Amino acid sequence: MSGAATMPAPMRHLVLASTSPRRRELLARIGLTPSRIVAPEIDETPLKGESPRAYVARLAESKACAVERAADEVVLAGDTTVAVGRRILEKPADEADLRRMLALLSGRRHHVYSGVCVVDADGRARARVADTVVAFKRLTPAEIDWYVASGEGMGKAGGYAIQGRAEIFVRFLSGSHSNVVGLPLFETRALLTAAGIPLG
Repeated sequence: MSGAATMPAPMRHLVLASTSPRRRELLARIGLTPSRIVAPEIDETPLKGESPRAYVARLAESKACAVERAADEVVLAGDTTVAVGRRILEKPADEADLRRMLALLSGRRHHVYSGVCVVDADGRARARVADTVVAFKRLTPAEIDWYVASGEGMGKAGGYAIQGRAEIFVRFLSGSHSNVVGLPLFETRALLTAAGIPLG
């Protein structure tokens, strides 16, 4: 007597709702390559009184839900911000803004929050928020000049890239390193597994 044949799990295709090369590189570390990459168009302005944690959670879900999805697609979106207390440090507007951010981060701890949201093939949204504590050494004026001149901090939340030159400023880190880069892999893997996307 033979048992009933087991139906293979349907193939799910991953859609990344982000054009960030860092997020693509992080997904590649766990063997995942998105079948599509989409840049969702949403308003990223923080709401009045909104906490950094709530801010990244809201943006990640908004980005994931803003992407049109086929029946066999799973959408992944993320948003990362740097916060000093309740103050959200977005991407610097110019070099003067970058200098202001580096001076604020100098010699103190800050939080890096990432919201991750996955919308599965049934339209169900699952989300998590990662929190990493980072402490910078006290930066000298020469170090700030050097980093600003590198151009690396422009276009980065909080005005720095931990995967680049700014790593020499980090004297302490507690939590996920990949979170600070832009996508917490522990949380991301858990959400994608629940949505039917296996490791590559």
